[in-house]
Amino acid sequence: MTKSQSPHPVAAPAATLSAPSLVSLTPNQGSPSGGTTVTISGGSLTGATAVKFGTVNAASYTVLSSTVISAVSPAGSGTVQVTVTTGSGTSNGLPYTYLAPSLVSLTPNQGSSSGGTTVTISGSSLTGATAVKFGTVNAASYTILSDTVISAVSPAGSGTVQVTVTTGSGTSNALPYTYVAQPTLTSVTPGQGSSAGGTIVTLTGTNLSGATSVKFGATPATSFTVVSASQITATAPAQAAGPVAVTVTTPGGTSNGLTYFYLSAPALTSLSPDQGPVSGGTTVTLTGANLYGASAVSFGGTPATAFTVVSATQITATAPAGTGTVQVTATTAGGTSNGLPYTYLQVPTLTSVTPGQGPSAGGTTITLTGTNLSGATSVKFGATPATSFTVVSASQITATAPPQAAGPVAVTVTTPGGTSNGLTYFYLSAPALTSLSPDQGPVSGGTTVTLTGTNLTGTSAVSFGGTPATAFTVVSATQITATAPAGTGTVQVTATTAGGTSNGLPYGYVPAPTLTGLVPSQGPVSGGTTVTLTGTGLTSTTGVVFGTTPVAFTVVSSTQVTAGAPPGSAGPVSVTVTTAGGTSNSLTYTRVEPPSI
Repeated sequence: MTKSQSPHPVAAPAATLSAPSLVSLTPNQGSPSGGTTVTISGGSLTGATAVKFGTVNAASYTVLSSTVISAVSPAGSGTVQVTVTTGSGTSNGLPYTYLAPSLVSLTPNQGSSSGGTTVTISGSSLTGATAVKFGTVNAASYTILSDTVISAVSPAGSGTVQVTVTTGSGTSNALPYTYVAQPTLTSVTPGQGSSAGGTIVTLTGTNLSGATSVKFGATPATSFTVVSASQITATAPAQAAGPVAVTVTTPGGTSNGLTYFYLSAPALTSLSPDQGPVSGGTTVTLTGANLYGASAVSFGGTPATAFTVVSATQITATAPAGTGTVQVTATTAGGTSNGLPYTYLQVPTLTSVTPGQGPSAGGTTITLTGTNLSGATSVKFGATPATSFTVVSASQITATAPPQAAGPVAVTVTTPGGTSNGLTYFYLSAPALTSLSPDQGPVSGGTTVTLTGTNLTGTSAVSFGGTPATAFTVVSATQITATAPAGTGTVQVTATTAGGTSNGLPYGYVPAPTLTGLVPSQGPVSGGTTVTLTGTGLTSTTGVVFGTTPVAFTVVSSTQVTAGAPPGSAGPVSVTVTTAGGTSNSLTYTRVEPPSI
């Protein structure tokens, strides 16, 4: 029999879900402005319906698994409990702290005691700031630019105060801010100057230390130096003519302004007359503009003997003594005028030409001495202009002689006063060398060398490759004997006269020969043995000697010579070789008696 089934199914018992639990928060602190991503770790977190920071819902959250939720913190302050709610209940709470504000820097960290300075406050956790204080006084205003920057306007104050920021999470550390007294000016000296600028002006006042700007009107000074708390020196910039206010700015603010007058520079348009005697005394009328208040009239740097300011457009001046052509200028507080030429007329004279000779190739620097040489426009050697010249003074000119054919020429100087007398200058032909005898010698020097050539009279130097000869004698216009200095290799020998330096001829320094072997090293007393001498530097061998006896020889190479041994008494003799480089070391050759029977 089958048991009948119930018409209604029986429900299974409902499963029991665990309430959520929290183990950790990472991180467990963040900005009071919120926005921190916090990883919440725990258990039974699936199906979370709420994540709260204190009583405030998370800005957003994502359930990553049954054990992890990622949540974004809302804005807040202080320390709050973070909880998670699911259908099974609300978890335990874990603490999360909203960080108090922190300050790192103030820019600037000083300003005017009257306040009004915009100060940038840098730090962290600045969002939600409820107060910015300078000491105990609230900032005049402030703006939260970001979580790390606040822009605040300083209130009035004095001395050094501490700046703090307060948020719902607390009050920050303090940073010092210094109130600086506003500068004042009491004098500007001088009170006027040229519109071209450049006048050095002394500013006197108080609280001038730390000046950041000096202005003439709206234009910054070209430069300035803070001398002390009560003095600044400044260079006036260029400005249009007229008055401007000079001010000084420091972190304490901008001073009162004091008046400085810019004056137009004087200008000259004509001189009448524009020339006169070198003794001076001529009355000259200067015509131009802005001449009123002239303090000086100069003739080429020399003050006028006297002058009178007739009007703003005319001055009469007495020319001082002078020479050549000079520039006449007038100076006022507005500056120095342009120059106009005034010519002193006198014929120049020459008294000496030094040196009085040089090479026909030219290039010699000549000193001309005389009088009235200022303003020279020409120096000539015969009819040929000097290559260049410089007027050193009214009594001296240096000139570079141009090339000329050998022989005498007259040197003259021309100025606006005329052309001088002529003084004789001799052009000399350059020396030339045709031969050296001998043309080689030992490296130790000492060889007497005969130089043959032309134009050798007056030789002042003989050089062996740049090294002066140990001694030399000018025998004639065509011959010099010189003692070679020590040297090496092949060098150029030259002779130098007032006419220049000759061509070079080669002279070879020959190393002394050396002997290293004799083969054979002995032979009969009758001589006749051919001996091979081995060594170095044997190419130019001029003699082979056995004892004191010269012998015939053959140069085989630079390392070998063959020679016939001469007859002589039994026993050893020294063998040497002589070349242009000297005499070698000696090696022993032994003569042997024939055996007796």
